[in-house]
Amino acid sequence: MAGDRLAGLVHAPVTPFTRAGRVDFEVYGRLIEFHLRHGADALALPMHAGESVSLTETERRALIEHAVKQVRGRVPVVVHVSDAGTGIAAAHARHAEAVGAAAIVATTPYYWTPPPAMVLEHFAQIAAAVKIPFLVHNAPEEMAGTRITAELALRLMERAANFAGVVDSSLDWQFMIELVDTARGTRPTFRLLSGVEYLVSAGAIGAKGALSSLAALAPTAVRRLHGLCAEDQLFEARGVQEEIAALLQLLKGSGAAGLKAALHALGRDCGDVRPPLRPLGEVERGALVERLEAFAMLRAEPRGW
Repeated sequence: MAGDRLAGLVHAPVTPFTRAGRVDFEVYGRLIEFHLRHGADALALPMHAGESVSLTETERRALIEHAVKQVRGRVPVVVHVSDAGTGIAAAHARHAEAVGAAAIVATTPYYWTPPPAMVLEHFAQIAAAVKIPFLVHNAPEEMAGTRITAELALRLMERAANFAGVVDSSLDWQFMIELVDTARGTRPTFRLLSGVEYLVSAGAIGAKGALSSLAALAPTAVRRLHGLCAEDQLFEARGVQEEIAALLQLLKGSGAAGLKAALHALGRDCGDVRPPLRPLGEVERGALVERLEAFAMLRAEPRGW
């Protein structure tokens, strides 16, 4: 997967479940087609918005294989391979490459909080398991423990020729500036992708792509925001950014449950979240729908499939 194919809008789909709690592959196929029709330059799955940590090993592999087969090479498929154990994550990576993934992405190890030297070793071993590009996801709000630093990224470059970039969800602009300045000096093809839909600030720093779960809900607005930022029309992008920021604030705290409830309200039912996540109650869901209807931005967004 060439570096320039990472410089785009990467949609992160949810994982649909049936009423019985099983992965709904029929709906998943429809969801993938929805994302492809509505501006996805690539797909990343199953990310945390896709409840990756609630999937069994068998489900996870089947989901990835289904997605790669469904996409048929129309866009790159980036597979999320994070896990608690380095060997387990490396095995996920090998499976992803074997079934046709274009790249892999991983965050720091689940549960454990290893020192920086072992985080570096964790990432280096995952990268060494495959030849396809490897992205590191910096998500300190979701993942306790060692933060990704510019120094760690530089040291990983020395260990892994396929280390292609960082997806950053930290909103730590100082870190992002340092990362872009130092990493691109060492590896000009290095990519910074925003992991949160605050693309004006990220674009000003030098992000050349974005990973978006909100694109499931408002693909038109997210596509417009990304396009303006990609063309360095940051002033023109501010109005769209403010609308998207308001939508992000509405969903903040409800996670995958809120996102799935919002999708249901727009006619794209993907089922409920799995335990231990809690689906929104009737009152919460009604309040969310009422507030969504007040968003003028959503009137321009697709309803149904």
